[in-house]
Formats: sequence, structure tokens, C-alpha cells
Amino acid sequence: MDQQLEMPLQTTVAQRRSRGWIPWLIFLAVVAATGAYLYQRPQVTASQPGNRRDAQPMSIGAATIEKGTIDVTLNALGTVTSLSTVTVKPQVTGPLVQVNYREGQDVSKGELLAEIDPRPYQAALAQAQGQLARDQAMLKDAQLDLARDQTLVAQGAATHQTLDAQVSLVAQDAGSIQVDQAMVQTATLNLDNCRILAPVDGRAGLRQVDEGNYVTPGDANGIVVITRVQPISVLFTVPEDELPEIAQRMQQGATLPTTAFDRAGNKKLADGQLETFDSQIDPSTGTIKLRAGFANETRILYPNQFVNVELLVDEHKDVAIAPIASIQRGQPGTFVYLVNPDSTVSVRKVTLGVTNGEHVEILSGLNPGDRIVVDGADKLRDGAHINLQQDGQTQAPAQTPPQAATHAPAGTAPPSQAQSSGQPASDASKPDDTSRHKGQGRKHRHAESGQQQ
Repeated sequence: MDQQLEMPLQTTVAQRRSRGWIPWLIFLAVVAATGAYLYQRPQVTASQPGNRRDAQPMSIGAATIEKGTIDVTLNALGTVTSLSTVTVKPQVTGPLVQVNYREGQDVSKGELLAEIDPRPYQAALAQAQGQLARDQAMLKDAQLDLARDQTLVAQGAATHQTLDAQVSLVAQDAGSIQVDQAMVQTATLNLDNCRILAPVDGRAGLRQVDEGNYVTPGDANGIVVITRVQPISVLFTVPEDELPEIAQRMQQGATLPTTAFDRAGNKKLADGQLETFDSQIDPSTGTIKLRAGFANETRILYPNQFVNVELLVDEHKDVAIAPIASIQRGQPGTFVYLVNPDSTVSVRKVTLGVTNGEHVEILSGLNPGDRIVVDGADKLRDGAHINLQQDGQTQAPAQTPPQAATHAPAGTAPPSQAQSSGQPASDASKPDDTSRHKGQGRKHRHAESGQQQ
């Protein structure tokens, strides 16, 4: 009885084990079938017309290399600075009896701004002048006595001691005259300082003291601040590496135009020129200060205003210029896609010069008249067929003679099949990296070049 029960139990366990392998066998069969299908599919689809990448020309935008001028400029953030800012302070003490200027008024050098009560200083001047007149009379009397003593000594009627005393008295009175004259000059100066005059040409600021207030020379705010706004200057800094080129251009007598833009860098404010640069480099930042002058006839520049400055260092004239969008970088280095007469493209290595952010100078690799790809380059490879876009239309590629069919070795797919199946071609004609080059030089703003077609 026990043997009969044991046999069915063993049979059931064996059946369960055999059933457990069935799903795995089915899964492996599906994987194998899928792999075989994917392996055979590229060969079938590649042989069908219209599936080869080279057989489908891609639409691209092109531009023509032309000669033009590209500016070598430096951009920096600057601060508008007045050539002279003066806080007008009283030179004497007293009540302010008159204010002759208006806030915001343009004033000229020597113009009367305000007046302090002059009466105390008029009295002081009169006193000094009276003292001077008295001492002058005493000096004249002493000089007459000296002349008489000299005559008496010559006749033997007076001693030399009397003569020496009179000589000393004359010198003493002469010294008093000098002191009195200085007192008169001081009193005259104080009286003149009661009239507060503009020391420079400029624009009067807000009133600091009203009429009737008692003012002193020690007042920190003064009575008004005069700022010269025409002409005006802009201070900005550039890296120390740029200084040799700037200094060389200035030593040659070149005028370096400077343009001021608003804080956002969009609106042009004024044109000026570089005047000078500082005598030393800031070691903490590695920069040097430059000063540019502006006529500021429209007075659009205001002291302490932040502006964007563009300094034109040099101009590269009659050079080959290409759109910056055409520049590619990859395994060949820096290159562009050159449009061939048969509506194909080829990789052309180029050497770049300065750039203005939109166009770049081509030092070598291209000539004026060459056509290059500026739009759609990320889809291209060396030898690809293209359609040129012109005003929204597509230009058909030139007809090329049919090529003889080639046979690939057994067990391998032709390069065109490998491309259609997502596998890289063995000739590696496509550069590894098609990211666009943003320019090898400094960024500049203005350039003259050919337009995109």
C-alpha cells in the first residue's frame, strides 16, 4: 500500500518540474526569433528604394563667403564720472542773506550763487585801513626825525646813539605798515568771500542751505554741489592681457572710438573716444582702469550712471567672413560643410580669427564665393546629398550618374545598410561632435558680411 502511494507522488513532482521549464523555453524562442528578424530586416529594408540615407537629400540653409570688415572690440561695464564735482562751501561765517541760483540750473564759473551778510566784514576792512593810515603817518614822522638826526650828527651836534635809535624806530614803523597792509588784504578777502561764486562750469544740484541760515566754513554739506556734465567721462576696466594692444594703438596716435550703451546693452547712448588708462594694474582683479571721454551734448549720460561700454580696438578690413552658425567642431577639429556644385557637402577645416558673436573671420580654409551650410548641419555627413532652401522653396539636387552596385563580404552589411540600421559606418565620415563653435576670440558687436541665403 505504501509503495502505491509513493509512486504517484514522485510522478507528480517530475511533471511539475517539466512544466516549469516550458515558459523559459518559450521566452528563449521568442528572443531568438526577434534577433533573427532584426538581423534580417536591415538587409531587406536597405534594398528597398527610398530607404538609404544618401538617397534622401536633406534640406539645408546655405550662405556665401564674402569679404567685409569685422571690428575688434572689447565690452565692459562702466560708470559715468564727472570731470569735476565741487561742493561749494562758505569761506566766512555769517547769515546767508541771499540765494541767487535755482536747483538744476546751469551755472558758469564766477557766477554769483549766494551772499553772506557783508556788514561785519566791511567794518573790519575799514578798521584795518584806518590802522594802516595811522601807521603810515607815524612812519613818515619817524623818517623826518631820522633825516634831522643825520644832519646833526654830521655837524657834531648829536650823538651816534641818538641816530641809531631813530633808525630803529623807522624800521619798526615800516614793519607795522606791512602788518597793517596784510590786515587790509585779509579784511578785503573776507569781504569778497561774502559773495559766494561758482568755482566751475556745471549744473547746480539740490539746495543744501536756505536763505537766513547761519553758515560756517566747517559745514560738511556746503550750500550746493556743482557737477560738470558736459563733457563727461566713463571709467571702465579691461583685463590686463588687453593692455599691450590698446597701449600700442594709442602710441601710434590712433583714435579708439568708444560707445556707451544703456544698462541692458540694447540702446546706444553716446559716442566718444578713449582718453587714457591708469598707471597701474589692480593686482586683486588683474584689470586696469580706462577713461573714455564723451561730449555729452544731449546730456544723456549722468554721473554715477552704469553703462555698457564698447571699445573699438582695431578693424580687420577686406577679410573673409562667415556666419558663426556655420562653424562646427568635431573629430576633424574646427570645420564647416562646404556645398559642392553637385549638391553634395564636404568637410572643410578652417582657421578662425576674431568674431563679433554673429560672424567670424576666416583666416584659412575658405575663399570668397564659397557656399557653406548654416542650417541643418547637425544632420549632415561628408558626401551627403542636399537640397538648398531659397526663399522657403527647395532647390532640387543636381542629377548624378548612377553608381555601380558593390557587394559586401558575406555576413556583413554594406555601409548604407549599417547606417539605416543605426550602426556606424566603417569610414567614420561623420565627425564625432557637431556642436557649434561660439567663437575663438573676444565677442564683438559690429561686422559687415554676407547675408544668409
